[in-house]
Amino acid sequence: MSDDENDDKLTAGENKINICQINEMITCKICSGYLVDATTVTECLHTFCKSCIVKHLEDNINCPECEVMIHQSHPLDYIAFDRTMQDIVYKLVPSLEKDEYKRERDFYAERGMPCPKDLEEEQEEEDTKPEEEETAPEPGSTLDYHRFDEQVNLVLKSSDPEKLPELSRKFVRVSALATITHLKKFIAIKVLNMPKDDEDIFRDIDITCEGELIPKDHTLKFVYVTRWRTKDPPLHLVYSPKIKLDTENMSGKDSDIPEWKLQPKLSYDDDEDN
Repeated sequence: MSDDENDDKLTAGENKINICQINEMITCKICSGYLVDATTVTECLHTFCKSCIVKHLEDNINCPECEVMIHQSHPLDYIAFDRTMQDIVYKLVPSLEKDEYKRERDFYAERGMPCPKDLEEEQEEEDTKPEEEETAPEPGSTLDYHRFDEQVNLVLKSSDPEKLPELSRKFVRVSALATITHLKKFIAIKVLNMPKDDEDIFRDIDITCEGELIPKDHTLKFVYVTRWRTKDPPLHLVYSPKIKLDTENMSGKDSDIPEWKLQPKLSYDDDEDN
């Protein structure tokens, strides 16, 4: 072997990077593990595991690394999934993605719950098979169908299965930006087979949380934070036929209100002025 070949091999060896040298750049400063679902604070650009930073922001509004205030009242609105960083981590640590996926599946299996990632894959397959041509984004489109938004895990149950059948899959994972109206349309399509020429049928459905009727314009994130923040996920919602809240029905025997008692209506920003 010539000296030139030896020099080339030596140079190639010198260019190799030991992962220990860059561990600090691809690990979470909260849990000290490799980044999983890498989430970046938009104010200071520090990155953490999503579960770590979300848990931290429940009781703190400052970045855990530099202590800069993220936001005084809504810090969760100023963090974002960092796909580029996560892809880098998975390429540098090849077994990480597979190991994390297995741990997540085992976690949900121990609790008798389906893994959200499995449900996402199944739902995507079902959605793309019959309508592949219609739903495929145009070349160059940046449409991502909100799959990179913050997600909310739900359990949807029917208050009266005889009038509104139960969903075949009660556990649903959707964008936190989705509203109650979006949820009503989803339920109408799944349980009422809502036809295209009767798109208003979803208006005959109401959704409640802990017995409280939820306004149609509330996002699922708002519902989760205001009604379910102190409870373990998933968020439990009940759908029912349209609830009539007039005084006569509330006091009469033939009331359309379900057996559970509705809580007093709270005051919301989108309510009409008295």
